[in-house]
Amino acid sequence: MKAGLYETLERIAATTEERKGADPKKSYVASLFAKGDDAMLKKIGEEATETVLAAKSGDKLHLVREAADLWFHSMILLARHGLGPGDVLAELHRREGIPGLDEKAARKK
Repeated sequence: MKAGLYETLERIAATTEERKGADPKKSYVASLFAKGDDAMLKKIGEEATETVLAAKSGDKLHLVREAADLWFHSMILLARHGLGPGDVLAELHRREGIPGLDEKAARKK
């Protein structure tokens, strides 16, 4: 990973926190918070679908852009629940080196 990329996630998370309570007419993030959980979840679904369609198209730039939208909206949802990129990275770190099937089976117990 390029140096500074984690810091980019942290800056986006900090900006999201700052904008949570801003004027919804002036901030996209604030507008999502004002609309509530269902609007946030709908947006995640839309972005996930767009990411899938971009992957099927074979257009790598389109895929990257849609994945960025999905990540961004996921970060907004995480912030809604008092979480951030560090929480997700910690979970990925915990899973590192554990075979996927073993990790999935362990969650069912």
